[in-house]
Amino acid sequence: MKVLIGVDPHKASLAVAALDEATGELLERASFPQDRVGLRALERWARRFPERRWAVENAGGLGRYLAVRLAGSGESVVDVPPVVDVPPKLSARVRVLSSGNARKNDGVDALATALAASRNGRLAPVDPEDSSEVLRLLSERREDLVAERTRALNRLHGLLRDLVPGGVARTLSADRAGHILRGIRAHGGPSARLRRRLASEMLRDVRTLDRKIADLNGRIEAEVEATGSTLTEIFGIGPILAARIIGTVGSVARFPTKAHFASYSGTAPLEATSGEVVRHRLPLAGNRHLNYALHMVAVCQARSDTRGGTYYRKKMAEGKSRKEALRCLKRRVSDAVYKSLVADSQAPLRSVAWQRGAENCVKKLSEKGYEQRSKRGFRRCREAKMGLKVPLRCSVRLHRRLFRPFSDGFKAKFAEYPF
Repeated sequence: MKVLIGVDPHKASLAVAALDEATGELLERASFPQDRVGLRALERWARRFPERRWAVENAGGLGRYLAVRLAGSGESVVDVPPVVDVPPKLSARVRVLSSGNARKNDGVDALATALAASRNGRLAPVDPEDSSEVLRLLSERREDLVAERTRALNRLHGLLRDLVPGGVARTLSADRAGHILRGIRAHGGPSARLRRRLASEMLRDVRTLDRKIADLNGRIEAEVEATGSTLTEIFGIGPILAARIIGTVGSVARFPTKAHFASYSGTAPLEATSGEVVRHRLPLAGNRHLNYALHMVAVCQARSDTRGGTYYRKKMAEGKSRKEALRCLKRRVSDAVYKSLVADSQAPLRSVAWQRGAENCVKKLSEKGYEQRSKRGFRRCREAKMGLKVPLRCSVRLHRRLFRPFSDGFKAKFAEYPF
């Protein structure tokens, strides 16, 4: 009997409900304290159900520790994600629709979580070792640093307003603020001298944050390159936005079509027709983090001369407003992102077919006297062939990773060994 265990996490307790997936019948309810002893008791309680999977409400918040612990302990069923994240809004809707009223308690919430997961096959699996999880953490860390830098610059603006006649106009940067502070001689009482000292301390904070952000940008760029993602080939998407999209989406396999992905990202239009006026508007639902990333890409393309900009101006010529044209472009961007994510997920499967040809090519080039760069370079190239880190784009990239020196005729020699 396959059992689905729904979990409603709280700071001090965990409410669980075991549900028979075949019949939807409630088997058992229980509650455990949210501590080490309680989690061990929960694991012992769950062993009575050999075929089980878990549904944790808000696995990115209060249920994060439990979800990661369960995923790391090997809780799994063949072809079924071991732990899924159930959004709180989804379980709340299921609770109201199943009971017909708004009454709630922890046990009812746990049951609603299990019911929501049993009827929805597109919930995000929890995998703490997934590469998208690393990108999500780095992206969130960068967002925090950027927000802190903005707050520091705003406070520095307020201090300079009292030190410089008329304040400081335009955008303020660390270098510009330092140049302004060097020209200020604090005259007056202790408050003026204190303001200048505080402004200097604030400037040091901004420069520290700038260094941290620059270092984090480098780490994010390296991680995105290691995934071999083709998102950066889309105009307007750099490593930062690519990391945000990959970290937010996670596994793209849970979206059967581009329409499902557009609905998840909040770019699928909702019909708002009245009489002879046919209009569509964007929903306020969907993942707003992903929607923001797609919006930035659409704005960038709308201002360019690329296909996206041409499409945007075409919609404007058809009589649509700027917002309506941008909404149409966002949907096209969403489709392009979905196509790229699907291609990236299938790249390792395609690269296996090239493995034998690539190995023969490397062997023959080695026999012809090309020198291997290093063990590390060989290992990374071998992983590239297997599709584990960087998908094999072309034979020239493989050659550059492995061999030196480059002769004038290396392209012609390398072309003799196609994959």
